[in-house]
Amino acid sequence: MSAKPGTPAPPTAPGVHPKPFWSFRPRSDREAGDAVVSNFLLHWFPAKTYKPSLDWNYSFWLGTASAALFFLLVLSGLPLLLLYVPSVERAYGSVKDIEFVVTFGSWIRAVHRIAAHLMVAAVFLHLVRVFLTGAYKNGTGRGQRREWNWVLGVVMIVLTLFLSFTGYLLPWDQLAYWAVTVGTNIASSVPYVGPEMRELLIGGRTIDQATLLRFYVLHVIFLPAGLGALLAYHMWRIRKDGGLAKADRWTLESEKTEAPPAKTKTYSLLGVARGQAPAIRAVTLQAADRTVNSVNDLVRRISIVVLGTFAVVSILACFIPSPLEEPANPMITPNPAKAPWYFLWLQEIVTDTTLKIGSFTINGAFLGGVILPTILLGLLTVWPWLDRSPAGAAGVWFHASRRRQNLVFLLVVLLVLAFTIVGTFLRGPYWNFYWPWQAWPELPTRI
Repeated sequence: MSAKPGTPAPPTAPGVHPKPFWSFRPRSDREAGDAVVSNFLLHWFPAKTYKPSLDWNYSFWLGTASAALFFLLVLSGLPLLLLYVPSVERAYGSVKDIEFVVTFGSWIRAVHRIAAHLMVAAVFLHLVRVFLTGAYKNGTGRGQRREWNWVLGVVMIVLTLFLSFTGYLLPWDQLAYWAVTVGTNIASSVPYVGPEMRELLIGGRTIDQATLLRFYVLHVIFLPAGLGALLAYHMWRIRKDGGLAKADRWTLESEKTEAPPAKTKTYSLLGVARGQAPAIRAVTLQAADRTVNSVNDLVRRISIVVLGTFAVVSILACFIPSPLEEPANPMITPNPAKAPWYFLWLQEIVTDTTLKIGSFTINGAFLGGVILPTILLGLLTVWPWLDRSPAGAAGVWFHASRRRQNLVFLLVVLLVLAFTIVGTFLRGPYWNFYWPWQAWPELPTRI
């Protein structure tokens, strides 16, 4: 809403910062707060936001970018939902039609694919940022449950991986078929229940129509619905916890200011007794110079991140085509057969942890593919209760009291990244190691 020409400029209210390139300019704090209350989407936000929460270089807005990528996946998946046929006889052909026949079909598919890969990366980096800043710790606010929101985030990254993994099979080409074969074979290495787990996942003993239909239903209904519900609760929980943890740290260092007592119309016997009225002293941290109205400041930044994410993915989709190999053929095994890139670190660990002691072999798929990831995931989940650093370490990058645990966490992250790079670029036929400048040997196709 802008002022009419010729009308006097509205008085500047504390916390209101009218700027160009924005059509709505509240004339007061009251009007800015009403904009939040009366709008369905903006109702997620508080009326006031602490200034440190708006920093670009603290959270890098990775959580907002992840949410934007999720919404972009839903938007780009709707037209694909109408064109794709979940049948082993027609799935590959329908994807080929989307790629080469449907207007803008290749671009829509590329947007969907790139958004899926970027979302895995963004969610992972968001988790790394939250850990390194200790943002899962409770600060000064009442009723904070940041540790549970961290657990919720761990569940969400697992669902994100499964959402991307189930979509990997849908093109039904050689790349998809054998990547899913490698991934599900790791699950079958669990003693006693592994084969049953794999059979439950793929709907039988071989990857065929039942697997495709099962992955399709999981990919378009259950996993997006579950992830969307958790995302809404995650954001609500952030607001209930008082916003980003950095704001808590900032309030600890801020001086409390005495606020005048609120005027009321309540009368009591104490109120009319001369000289006996209770003196009420109120203290507040929400001074005008420490907070800004969510409308416009917070909304403007979120809009920039969301629209910027959409723009980056759209531009990348113009230059990075989506691969489509030969139709899936269970009789022809590619060499090497690789899992999706976000599971390549697991495939590399599986290879490295296979031990042979005489004639006895310890299965690496069980040690590296099941035991080790389960331990890491379990530690990640319960870490907020194991972290004994003070509340003042919440929301601080590399706080001195968390130096050791941050170093161990970074070491694990670097190992995961190193194994992913090795599996992607340095593994050749029979999963042998090759430097980038070494040529792979010419091998006959194994049938």
